[in-house]
Amino acid sequence: MVSRRELYALCREKLKKAGIDTADFDVMCIFQDMLGEKNPLFLPLEDVPEDKAERIMELTRRRSERYPLQYLLGQWEFFGYQFFVGEGVLIPRPDTELLVENVIEICRREKLTAPRIADLCSGSGCIATALKKELPAAEVYAYELSEQAMVYLKKNAEYNGADIHIISRDVMLDSDEDIPEGGFDIIVSNPPYLTGQEMSELQQEVRHEPTLALFGGNDGLDAYKAITHIWKRHIRKNGWLCYEYGDGQHEYVKNILQQNKFTNITLSRDLGGIYRAVSAQRTEEV
Repeated sequence: MVSRRELYALCREKLKKAGIDTADFDVMCIFQDMLGEKNPLFLPLEDVPEDKAERIMELTRRRSERYPLQYLLGQWEFFGYQFFVGEGVLIPRPDTELLVENVIEICRREKLTAPRIADLCSGSGCIATALKKELPAAEVYAYELSEQAMVYLKKNAEYNGADIHIISRDVMLDSDEDIPEGGFDIIVSNPPYLTGQEMSELQQEVRHEPTLALFGGNDGLDAYKAITHIWKRHIRKNGWLCYEYGDGQHEYVKNILQQNKFTNITLSRDLGGIYRAVSAQRTEEV
């Protein structure tokens, strides 16, 4: 038998030798998950059951090989809610919480008490689910193409008790199918936005995530061009379109919105000071 403190030290050292900068955090997450305790080192001398020690070591080994921590744990937190994740679905990231905050702020400012919202390229459903939880009176639609991601989307909505409309569709194809009559007050999307160059330079962990959710064309802007052009007519007069985008893409996305006659364009920075999200209003006929 091995104590919690001894096993923790062994796992941390293994990750540090593998060059994992977040070794302490990662091992703590694995311990919390496997032992079911928030503070697993509160009793450092307590022995770890053999079966759990073996599992902890196995997860540590896989993490040392740059397999994503989130996939190893099978769940990850976003906007205070838990989401199931695994291969085939994009891992929710803290930066994307800014997008949810922007939509909530628009609803408060515009006094939209029961908005109709569409989440395009929904993936795990983290955006759609968080919005439904934060705006209970909202009618939320989640559109997703990937069958693998769809499994997680449905599971996450059910797990979090979010009654949302889940629709299988390629949002980059022009069609009026599966659009509710009257359109939407707000359309939100965190589409694929990595460039060809960025895809070739991905960290090993990110290479495990679905290409469909990452690659945005050679310039990273394919989804913004298509979605803005196709979906603008499904936004009600004075409604809003909100995007997340990559570092350095803000002016390009802003130009696409301007070319499509959107106004009141606001760029938002994430906690790292990087321009990360935009909101724009459809005030003119399109």
